[in-house]
Amino acid sequence: MTSHFLVGTFNTPAVFTLAFDPAARSLKVVNKSEATGAHSWLSLNEDHTKLYATAWTTPPGLAAYSVERVDGVPAVKLINSVETAARSGYCCNSPVAVYSAGGPTGEVFSLDPATGGFRKEIQKLDFVDRGVQVDDGGVMDFGGLRHGAHSADLSPDGKLLYVADIGRNCVFVYAVAEDGSLTLTDKNIAPRAEDGPRHVTPHPNGQYVYSLQEHTSMVDVFEVVDGKKLAWKQGVKIIPAEKSPKLFWADEVRVSPGKEYLYASTRGLEPTEMGWVAVFKLSPDGLISDETPLALWETPTSGGWANAVEPAPSPLSTLTASGGVDYLALTDSEEGLVMVLSWDGKKVEEVARTKLEGGAGAATAVWL
Repeated sequence: MTSHFLVGTFNTPAVFTLAFDPAARSLKVVNKSEATGAHSWLSLNEDHTKLYATAWTTPPGLAAYSVERVDGVPAVKLINSVETAARSGYCCNSPVAVYSAGGPTGEVFSLDPATGGFRKEIQKLDFVDRGVQVDDGGVMDFGGLRHGAHSADLSPDGKLLYVADIGRNCVFVYAVAEDGSLTLTDKNIAPRAEDGPRHVTPHPNGQYVYSLQEHTSMVDVFEVVDGKKLAWKQGVKIIPAEKSPKLFWADEVRVSPGKEYLYASTRGLEPTEMGWVAVFKLSPDGLISDETPLALWETPTSGGWANAVEPAPSPLSTLTASGGVDYLALTDSEEGLVMVLSWDGKKVEEVARTKLEGGAGAATAVWL
């Protein structure tokens, strides 16, 4: 059975549709939809009929698309777009709002229930305590994303929003009101002075969240306390023990569909340094069972700006304690590669790969 996923890029005004056939071990680009700009991050709504994306345009913003099928092939069609105060690194959505975070600021936009598009901005977020954010102005600063807020993720019940902030070395926690507006409840400073929290993902039970540290290549586990604050529980290194984190910038952390494994990925800071995908066993409650990874798989490139890993949902991914296999999309901006990996509980291997056309640098993937 063929499964589809969408891929955005860092440098091309397009959203690519890819088709993966596990039986044939094949991966093909089957559609290229016109986009408002380069979309570094993609976020689907619950029923996968709408797509929200960061837009690296001038001025920066977000874009909303409907997901449609033409002869069975998914494609996206623009609904509308909005501007953001700074380049957005990440967006996520609830049934009533879209949340954006990037550099010194973030926004909350209400949604039109009729179209799924943006209705209006209902809140501005300022992550800078005082003064202004200090950026280096270089291409690797990404418009302030490496010195400020980088992500926004909702808790499974939609009652909390987590914003990882690389520059302020913390995770902001917000309570979410019925209309989607936010109230700050915690500013949790990372365990290490040099961590740089990049992305946060929650366990499906909502009790624990996993914070990926860009500068130290660690994943830290926090418990949600009193429904509004984070308390550190444990941390694991997601690169080989003998490797220095100064050679890498960690990228992504995800929970397996079966809730038994944690996947994390890193990028090499230089093209000569390959990235890694790490796999850890999770206990039933969501803690990491052993700080030693079950597997460490070296990626074929540094990953460029990407090396983002995204597990396929069930029924494509089937891995449980009794067997099966998980599939994961892996994006690479260095060569424009998109790969599908498999994890069977024992080893990670590459199943299929393709390359995006026109020098497009693959950013992130979302499975339909």
